[in-house]
Amino acid sequence: MSTVKNISVTYDGVELGRTFCCGDIISGRIILEVTKDCKIDCLSIKAKGKSEVCWTEHHNKTTVTYHSKDKFFSILQCIIQEQKGKGQDHETLLTGQSGTMHCNVIAPGTHIYPFTFQIPLKVMPSSFKGDTGKIRYTLEAKLSRSMRMNSKAMVEFPFVSKVDLYKSPELMVPQHGTKDKKMRFFTSGKVGMDVHIERMGYYFGEDIKVVASIENSSSREIKPKYTLYQKHSFFARGKRRVSTKDLLKELGEPIPPSGRQTVTKIIKIPTNIFPSITCSNILCEYKLKIYLDVPYATDPEIKLPLVFLPAIQTHGQQPPPYSDFDIAQP
Repeated sequence: MSTVKNISVTYDGVELGRTFCCGDIISGRIILEVTKDCKIDCLSIKAKGKSEVCWTEHHNKTTVTYHSKDKFFSILQCIIQEQKGKGQDHETLLTGQSGTMHCNVIAPGTHIYPFTFQIPLKVMPSSFKGDTGKIRYTLEAKLSRSMRMNSKAMVEFPFVSKVDLYKSPELMVPQHGTKDKKMRFFTSGKVGMDVHIERMGYYFGEDIKVVASIENSSSREIKPKYTLYQKHSFFARGKRRVSTKDLLKELGEPIPPSGRQTVTKIIKIPTNIFPSITCSNILCEYKLKIYLDVPYATDPEIKLPLVFLPAIQTHGQQPPPYSDFDIAQP
């Protein structure tokens, strides 16, 4: 029977689906269960935030892997036996509640080692997971013993980058677009639209009020259509990989031939999406496409950029669902 029966790590608030922001305190415990006396060389806990991108491309008979990482922070706490830090990791030695260091020889049974970190007070992107890349914030416990393989346990905690929309002037700028198109072949005349929305930035769950002045000088009925879509861009080794996905589609009332109308459409922003993200190797964008469905002609369209931010989250709310994509840890 193995000496180390189980090692796990947890944090306060995990059952409630708590999210964390920069500067927050996160407390938790390493739970170590051993079957007999165990001598420990080092027991440590590391808090880490990083983004990682990985994909492969096939060129004739050659397969090329594109991979990039960006580390936002890494903080190491050594609970048993002081170790020298590596790289940029900051290291501290923890002591027990009595003020003495934890003993490196432990008896059979379950042992609990509490820890506390403060998440760095700096701008970092929110947790994210896509089909080609991810942004993760983790707590990883590692147990090292002489002549034995290391035992590890890891838990991910949701991180949200809070931005005050109303203190960001660039996100409060109204968005506007115009488009005119002359019809040919089976449809004669001209169509055009002038589209306005109140601002660029919105919180999850808010409504986007779209006001469009539509001119239909053609010989056919046209219909305004609205598509809200996301665009994910991943960067590695000078290459970019892009994926897009429609989040919702709406259809407006038809505009008769030789008519001109001003129409208003309310678009509800989904709540189960990721916030807009910008970091060195991952870009998560949102756009609203407004176009006119013209029979037998290319549809004129306008695309307006949007920035979506998470509303203030209370305990018990769940973070956005993750996909099944995974990348092996280094």
